[in-house]
Amino acid sequence: MNLTNPFLDADGDKLREECGIFGVIGAKDAAAMTALGLHALQHRGQEAVGIVSFDGHEFFARRGLGHVAQVFFDSAILAELPGEMASGHVRYSTTGGQGLRNVQPLHADLARGGFTVAHNGNISNAMALKRELVNKGAIFQSSSDTEVIIHLIATSRYPTLLDRFVDALRMIEGAYSLICMTTKRMIACRDPLGIRPLVMGKIGDATVFASETVALDVVGAEFVREIEPGELVEVRQDGRVSSHHPFGKQKARSCIFEHVYFSRPDSIMDGRSVYAVRKQIGVELARESLAPADIVVPVPDSGVPAALGYAQESGLPFELGIIRSHYVGRTFIQPSDGARHAGVKRKHNANQAVVNGKRIVLIDDSIVRGTTSLKIIEMMRDAGAAEVHMRIASPPTEHSCFYGVDTPERSKLLAANMEVAAMADFIKADSLAFVSIDGLYRAVGEAGRDAANPQFCDACFTGEYPTRLTDHDELESTDLMTLPFGDGKAIKVA
Repeated sequence: MNLTNPFLDADGDKLREECGIFGVIGAKDAAAMTALGLHALQHRGQEAVGIVSFDGHEFFARRGLGHVAQVFFDSAILAELPGEMASGHVRYSTTGGQGLRNVQPLHADLARGGFTVAHNGNISNAMALKRELVNKGAIFQSSSDTEVIIHLIATSRYPTLLDRFVDALRMIEGAYSLICMTTKRMIACRDPLGIRPLVMGKIGDATVFASETVALDVVGAEFVREIEPGELVEVRQDGRVSSHHPFGKQKARSCIFEHVYFSRPDSIMDGRSVYAVRKQIGVELARESLAPADIVVPVPDSGVPAALGYAQESGLPFELGIIRSHYVGRTFIQPSDGARHAGVKRKHNANQAVVNGKRIVLIDDSIVRGTTSLKIIEMMRDAGAAEVHMRIASPPTEHSCFYGVDTPERSKLLAANMEVAAMADFIKADSLAFVSIDGLYRAVGEAGRDAANPQFCDACFTGEYPTRLTDHDELESTDLMTLPFGDGKAIKVA
């Protein structure tokens, strides 16, 4: 995000994914398996990648900017990461800046030995914690919120490393899935509400952890189970597994947007097929907001499953009216503004033979700022579409996320500033409709949203945040302050 303030990033017209993490203990080629698992999670972060391994005596690390295949491009590089335990991370910078110093996993030599952490999520009181730590003399080597965890462990007064780790987690607010390594064990855990995903698998005698089940599939591991909300799983080098619940049993509030967009469609999330859920969202959309049209066209690739569901429910033909170039990455994950806009032009092209003269239902996963939707609708009209009716497979995104998803500040969110009719005019659609929040909940297998006790984290749609937002609240109540992340300059907070 923004180098000086993680809450003031207006770049991008899609919700940027958080990060992806992978770890394995007990495998002969742990680093190679980790690279393969991270490749399956590449969609979760395309800015940087890192792997740290441990051979029983020493930690080894390699980090780089770019995709997994660009950084770990041959076996000789992976041979520099020996050992039967390794963890890795693919990143898009949600907190802290770009550059190698923020590439995870982060490693530190603590009083009781080396400690490595890979983090998916966002610590919503990281700035406040960092300010306290710096005032006590702590010296930070990165501008990532993840480093706060290491400092909290280092300064804890508990006798064992595991107790110090739990002590650190008790001070943290927000969302996290963590894969940590010490000289004796691998530790995997989720925040008390399970906002960020984490699963566990087995391959032979090795134990594997990953953000999504698709990474287990790719490395040939058998899915065992999801890590429970607030659970800490400890795996020793001899293969013994123990489970701890330092926060007690908690009711899950996992991120519902994983089902809408973030996860790969071939993953299983919250016990549900992501692909099946996305198709059902399209079914719900057709039931709620049927449009007078000739064909259903997805915005590839994220709109495809919902468009299939919409077409099946409505009886309209499903057509590939937009062709995507797969040699262009996800445009919204590319860090520079110029690269993003150039990418939009290269990424999609209208299939004129399909859309010319047709009334189109155009299906996409979300609208954030609206500029991409505007460009795609204009492209459809230039290709001869008679009408373009936009249908969105999520409710209006009216609020920013502070749990590891890089969203613009609220003033830049189209749905926070316009009613649906005005949004339709802005993107030049003949009509616009979003799936309802209850329709989204029905698609994931619930009867609807329980307003008194929501089953998921849906704050980006409802504004009901399930945890405290200490840093954000402090920024909201202060006109001018010096932020502890980035270059430390005082900035004006709007």
